[in-house]
Amino acid sequence: MERKVGTVSRGIRCPIIRQGDDLAKIVVDSVMDASAEDGFEIRDRDVIAVTESVVARAQGNYASVEAIATDVREKLGGETIGVIFPILSRNRFAICLRGIAMGAKKIVLMLSYPSDEVGNELVSLDQLDQAKINPYSDVLTLEKYRELFGENKHPFTGVDYVAYYEELIKEAGAEVEVIFANDCRSILPHTKKVINCDIHTRARTKRILKEAGAEAVLGLDDILNQPVNGSGCNEKYGLLGSNKSTEDTIKLFPRECTGLVLDIQKAVLDRTGKHVEVMVYGDGAFKDPVGKIWELADPCVSPASTPGLDGTPNEVKLKYLADNDFKDLSGEALKEAISDRIREKKDNLVGDMASQGTTPRRLTDLIGSLCDLTSGSGDKGTPVVLIQGYFDNYVS
Repeated sequence: MERKVGTVSRGIRCPIIRQGDDLAKIVVDSVMDASAEDGFEIRDRDVIAVTESVVARAQGNYASVEAIATDVREKLGGETIGVIFPILSRNRFAICLRGIAMGAKKIVLMLSYPSDEVGNELVSLDQLDQAKINPYSDVLTLEKYRELFGENKHPFTGVDYVAYYEELIKEAGAEVEVIFANDCRSILPHTKKVINCDIHTRARTKRILKEAGAEAVLGLDDILNQPVNGSGCNEKYGLLGSNKSTEDTIKLFPRECTGLVLDIQKAVLDRTGKHVEVMVYGDGAFKDPVGKIWELADPCVSPASTPGLDGTPNEVKLKYLADNDFKDLSGEALKEAISDRIREKKDNLVGDMASQGTTPRRLTDLIGSLCDLTSGSGDKGTPVVLIQGYFDNYVS
């Protein structure tokens, strides 16, 4: 009998993870317990995904704001520092900004507008139109911004991030000047030492600033990329992907965790005889069409995965085949013709019209987005996700 259910995503409840816990064992035990309780079997090519948060917690990858301040001061000299293109987030960036400000005498904060990199809005496009402001070329002072646009609170958090960041810098003991611009070079008349806080465009921003004469340019990935006085760190991503832990500490993105996914894969094979795929996931790569916020504030969706999750989907579009190649067939004849086409499909469908409309994204990005939506970021208590049937198709 053919299977009638395709992809299934299950959130798996686990104990609260603490530093030093044997995370691989906890993950495997939790999946096996859920399997026994809910009556489903582990299959070959199931995907077990673990949220980055519990990986970093088990690693103990934490740092204090003092460690951030020390690193900034040592790398940029502790005088006037430009901080440009941060995202507007109490959880993601505010505590990093506090540490940065503690490591400087003055911060020139340059905010992109009308929104930050991930879509948090400072002003609307309609407001820009009414004010006859060109965001590609116009540089606004704080006074001009307030004159034109007044106070703008985030629709979800109720926070005026301009005032919030300004006050946070002052409380950290630094002077502050706020400007608004979208050309990174606009910071250079104010200071030649810059921290560019953009996530996915950071390499280009660094290049442009250096070519334009900046004396020193750091991305967030260059801060805490090595331990400071015994702190946690992330050699590849630095502060990128970090979250607020307490008022004085951050949890960094997990360090090297390829060994973890391989350990989980082996443990499941030993216990069930099934070859599963395993990944660590963070933010999903999707955009909210109403709030217009792009979810991906992490530097990547998945910092580690088993080799079977490399690559992109290789699929044909069923509706294309039904409406074109086999438009004269119906019923069992149509089903068999499409099934044969799937069985005979090439390993690489690039350029094949039958694949148009399928999603040319990396498997880890697609599956990580599904995991993020399944686990959420609140109180579900499911930091592990089991996905079954993802690699099935119409003939499975």
